[in-house]
Amino acid sequence: MKTPPVVSPAEWETERQRLLVKEKQLTRARDALAAERRRMPWHAVEKAYEFEGPDGTMSLLDLFEGRRQLIVYRAFFDPGVFGWPEHPCRGCSMVADQVAHVAHLNARDTTLAFVSRATQPDIARVKARMGWEMPWYTLTDGFDADFGVSEWHGTNAFFRSGDRVFRTFFINNRGDEALGGTWSYLDMTALGRQEEWEDLPEGYPQTPPYEWWNWHDEYAAQKPSDGWDEQVARGVESFRPTA
Repeated sequence: MKTPPVVSPAEWETERQRLLVKEKQLTRARDALAAERRRMPWHAVEKAYEFEGPDGTMSLLDLFEGRRQLIVYRAFFDPGVFGWPEHPCRGCSMVADQVAHVAHLNARDTTLAFVSRATQPDIARVKARMGWEMPWYTLTDGFDADFGVSEWHGTNAFFRSGDRVFRTFFINNRGDEALGGTWSYLDMTALGRQEEWEDLPEGYPQTPPYEWWNWHDEYAAQKPSDGWDEQVARGVESFRPTA
């Protein structure tokens, strides 16, 4: 293996600073792309979908767990897929292993869920063995085909306004490689990170960065921002999705 040259600390720092310029450009480009995502048109989900959860049948609306946003990853833990019946596929398992603590997403009014065709007992067994804590539901109908994830993995983002559900964005293929962290998930949602530095549509909720961050086991004691629901509702009203 031919390695790069070994240089002095000063030369190394010069090269790091040179690359840092490009890394900052990439960061700004990611921020700009996320801002474009937040201005994507939505489409309404008119069909009724059903999933099986630990406590029985659930609708797509139920998967939100009362929050405004829902991120759904289609994991391949299905009959006939490599790894069955002991495991989900290796790639989807790597995705699951990288998921940050979901309490941080929940604190931004966002729920993450995985879905597969495996039964709930199979899902519960694998979650216990692997230490995965995200909600994971069983597909029972054509949800995967309707949302582009019947033959390959992918991640869909949804928004709830009352009892209406809208699809807001979709990431698949190598795009899924970047997901798993709190920030990358929030960056694909309609509301984003909801922090003051972001480029958001007018009226969308924004709070100072750092102030909402917390230890994952202490969010329950954290008082929500005053007027949060009203602020989100006003923002959504000012940015109506196209029919």
